[in-house]
Amino acid sequence: MSVPSYKRILLKLSGEVLMGEQQFGIDTDYVARLAQEVKDARDSGLQICLVIGGGNIFRGMAGAAKGMDRAQADYMGMLATVMNALAMQNALEQLGVPTRVQSAVQMDQVCEPVIRRRAERHLEKGRIVIFAAGVGAPYFTTDSGAALRAAEMRCDALLKGTSVDGVYDADPKKDASAKRYDTVDYDTVLAQNLKVMDASAVALCRDNNIPIVVFSIREQGNLALVLSGGGTQTIVKKDA
Repeated sequence: MSVPSYKRILLKLSGEVLMGEQQFGIDTDYVARLAQEVKDARDSGLQICLVIGGGNIFRGMAGAAKGMDRAQADYMGMLATVMNALAMQNALEQLGVPTRVQSAVQMDQVCEPVIRRRAERHLEKGRIVIFAAGVGAPYFTTDSGAALRAAEMRCDALLKGTSVDGVYDADPKKDASAKRYDTVDYDTVLAQNLKVMDASAVALCRDNNIPIVVFSIREQGNLALVLSGGGTQTIVKKDA
C-alpha cells in the first residue's frame, strides 16, 4: 500500500473508546494515551482536527428508543460530545499541545463557536482543533458532523478510529467468515449498507472526494502505523 501524503486530517473517535475498560464515562488514563498518539501525529507535521462521539456518556438514538423525544435526546448527546472534547483538550494541553474546542452549540464560557476561518488559523499555527456538538442540529450523527467538518476544513482524509480494524462484508463479531476489505468504494458501502458511517456521512465524503480510513484506535501505536501507510485498515475511496 502506498504511503498517503496527508497534510491535514480529521480524526473521528467514537465516544466508547474514551471509556477504556470501563462500562461508562471517561477513563482519564486511556484518554491520556490517546492524546499522546494524537500529539505524536501532530509532531510529525500534520494538521489535525478531531471529532469525538458521545456514546460513552449519552447516545441520542438510544434515548429516543426508550421513549424520549428524539430532538431532546440528540441535544443531550451533543452536550456529551462537548464533555468528551473538553476531556481530550485537557489531556492534550497537559502534553503541551495547544488545543481549541469549537462547539456547534454556542457556549462561550467553555469553548469557541465553530468559525471556519478561525479554525483554519488555529491549524496553521500548529494547534489541534476539536469540533464538538455535531452539526448543531438533531437527527444528525457525529459521523455526519465529522464528514461536514472534514469537507469544510478541506481535509485530505477522514480517519475513523473505532474498536474494529476495518470494514467487513458482515459483522465480524457475529460471523467468523466475515471478510475485511483493504479498499472499497463509496457506492459499495452505501449499496451494501456496510456500516462504516451513516449514509449521509459517506455520501458527503463521496461528493467531496474525501477518503475514509477505518482502523482500530484501541491498538496502541496504530494511528502512527496507519498514517505511515501500514497497519490494518480499510480505505473507502472513489474507484477502489
